[in-house]
Amino acid sequence: MLELEGAIWFRAGAQDWGGKDRIALLAAIGEHGSITAAARAVGISYKAAWDAIDAMNNSAGEPLVLRAAGGKGGGGTRLTDRAERLIRTYRAMAEEHQRFVAWLGKVGSTLSDADADDIHLMKRFMIQTSARNKLFGRVESVRGGAVNDEITLALPGGQRIVSTITHESVETLGLVAGAEAFALVKASSVMIGLPDPGVRLSARNQLPGVVSRVVPGAVNAEVVLDLDGGGTVAAIITNTALTDLGLAEGMQALAIFKASSVILGTMA
Repeated sequence: MLELEGAIWFRAGAQDWGGKDRIALLAAIGEHGSITAAARAVGISYKAAWDAIDAMNNSAGEPLVLRAAGGKGGGGTRLTDRAERLIRTYRAMAEEHQRFVAWLGKVGSTLSDADADDIHLMKRFMIQTSARNKLFGRVESVRGGAVNDEITLALPGGQRIVSTITHESVETLGLVAGAEAFALVKASSVMIGLPDPGVRLSARNQLPGVVSRVVPGAVNAEVVLDLDGGGTVAAIITNTALTDLGLAEGMQALAIFKASSVILGTMA
């Protein structure tokens, strides 16, 4: 027997903002005024909470959560007006959605096994990615090549990301100037550098920003950069590199990665 379940995944145009878990996190932040307390309230780690916040801010193209000075143990955190409105809208939709799912459950009892197989296949299409960095934007230009094409993606804050992918992929994804798309970049593919006009690098992408978070580990450290104009990029670097660069919150830095390290996607 086919069992139907439902969940709301909030979207703005082609951009995913998150589902009930992320809405619950936003609501907890609004209630407690603290990332630490909000993470504890919804049962996730402090780091996982910040990862979710970064993803939501990037997807929205504007801040949903603002942090005051004080660091992990101090300061305060508040929601923007956009986030407050998002929570209210989501809760109203969720109430209506529950009534719809109850009705759909009755209809589901009449579906055949073939229908159930089709629904299972559709679920496979909705695969989430493990890439730490997912940045939404619009295709600014497509430069064709013999085998690979160079795609420039303009982010909402004015930054640009360049990706090199096959011409076949460009056609399959329907990438043309003005099309909405997102860039995926693994944190391990991102290098962090310090601004220096005398240094030249071959990496096509060099995005300036400010270090907003440093999370040391046993061997490697995670460095999160708030990009100029909005959005964040996370990098995994060695603790030795962290020490050599003297990276700390508030420092100007560059997120550096090759065009070949950027995977592009579109929302169906």
